[in-house]
Amino acid sequence: MESPLPSQEGSSEDQERLVALKAFRSAGKGSWASVPDAEWNDWKWQLKNRVTRIEQLERLLPSMTREERAGVLLAGESKLALAITPSFFNLIDASDEFCPIRRQVIPRVEETTTAPWETLDPVGEDDHSPVPGLVHRYPDRVLFLVTDRCAAYCRYCTRSRLVSNASGYDFHPEFDRQIAYIAEHTEIRDVLLSGGDPLLFNDEKLEYLLGRLRAIPHVEFLRIGSRVPIFLPQRITPELCAMLRQFHPLFVSIHTNHPRELTTEVREALGRMADAGIPLGNQSVLLRHVNDEPVVMKALVQKLLLCRVRPYYIYQCDLIAGSAHLRSTVSRGLEIMDSLRGHTTGYAVPQYVIDAPGGGGKIPVNPGYILRKSATKVILRNFEGKVFEYPEVPEVAAMAPLSDSSMALGKD
Repeated sequence: MESPLPSQEGSSEDQERLVALKAFRSAGKGSWASVPDAEWNDWKWQLKNRVTRIEQLERLLPSMTREERAGVLLAGESKLALAITPSFFNLIDASDEFCPIRRQVIPRVEETTTAPWETLDPVGEDDHSPVPGLVHRYPDRVLFLVTDRCAAYCRYCTRSRLVSNASGYDFHPEFDRQIAYIAEHTEIRDVLLSGGDPLLFNDEKLEYLLGRLRAIPHVEFLRIGSRVPIFLPQRITPELCAMLRQFHPLFVSIHTNHPRELTTEVREALGRMADAGIPLGNQSVLLRHVNDEPVVMKALVQKLLLCRVRPYYIYQCDLIAGSAHLRSTVSRGLEIMDSLRGHTTGYAVPQYVIDAPGGGGKIPVNPGYILRKSATKVILRNFEGKVFEYPEVPEVAAMAPLSDSSMALGKD
């Protein structure tokens, strides 16, 4: 049952929670305390030592529940694999079954339950794929899938059919065909690299791919979608940032759902990217018992700005098979947006969207700020619930040419 929303003004307890959630803390080494710093700070060591087996979880998370144990046993066979980097694992509260970090990365048996409206490809990417690994759903941009591997696996992943190959999807990108398609379609001005996670490529491979895309004259800018700065901040090296800055305009969209994920190590990694001139945006997914509270979401968006990241999207959780236990309601999402708009700086207010099932694309969803609209006026409400009237200019008057006298009065 969803807890009642706090008032928009917020109680003193809410304010205390907000301050606590916005505090930056190190992930620390936790159970890996004996690992030398040189290894701990090596992103390749982090990948090699991910938590991937139930034997590791039994030792590291002795409070694992029956539901989690059953989910872990199925992971990698017929469901999305289990993989958690040591640095991200240290953010889990072992005493709390509903820990917001734990719910995102520890499999649960509920993943085996599929509702009638849930599918393996909920946003219709495969139906808009002209060549393997490329999705062309919007007129002027494409999604370029580069790999099926991630640093860690989110249990609500829209591409769980593809990443880790748990469902036998057998994903093999064909870079030459993908790039040839982009080169042939001059309407494409924006290329988003995703997957899997592009930042798992080594610097040389990523530089080669970005270089080929940048050589296409009509490609105006490039984007990378990545959760590596959160799961694996050690990967964001000065060398990587120096390489990426060759390809401006280049944007990076990170994926963060809870303010606890923004550690001191993550803040430093994001700072290195920002110092390289890379505009950073964040995409969150609205998740039950993770971030579907106004105080948690407010802490997240404000903390992102402290990391020099612009909150970009809040996604309603896609209808991916086995995700019902993680899905919050659209009503709750609208209430959260109402708690942000006007109650924090506009830079901290993302756009709440639903990626329409079946391939309809992103549809903005907003609280009802327009109460009524006619040919002569618009009745609006503001963030305090106060009602205002804005007069509409009649279309005939709006289209009429200015007279000489009116032009003279407005000469400057």
